[in-house]
Amino acid sequence: MVANARRGEVAAILDGREMRLRLTLGALAELEGAFAAEDLGALVARFSTGKLSATDMMRIVGAGLRGAGTVVTDEEVGRMDCDDGAAGFARIVSELLAQTFGRAGEGAPQNP
Repeated sequence: MVANARRGEVAAILDGREMRLRLTLGALAELEGAFAAEDLGALVARFSTGKLSATDMMRIVGAGLRGAGTVVTDEEVGRMDCDDGAAGFARIVSELLAQTFGRAGEGAPQNP
């Protein structure tokens, strides 16, 4: 399965299966609620600190999987296996956020 970068997709191997992740508008709204972020700018600011907990990564990966069409709960994501463990999940999250918002603020949404 090849991820379509133009659609903002990222490919990852979870539980030994290649899966796609994508932060759709709905997935981003879900994350705004989960992180009590006022808007996308606040969400970007939170993610740009580089300080993400395991729960944060679980939520982001879960939202990305759901955004790409996989029916999964955050708790199920927490039980998934990923190559390199937590470091592998961190790489997936980093790639997904970069694909969605750009790298180093490049293309990140701005508050009007």
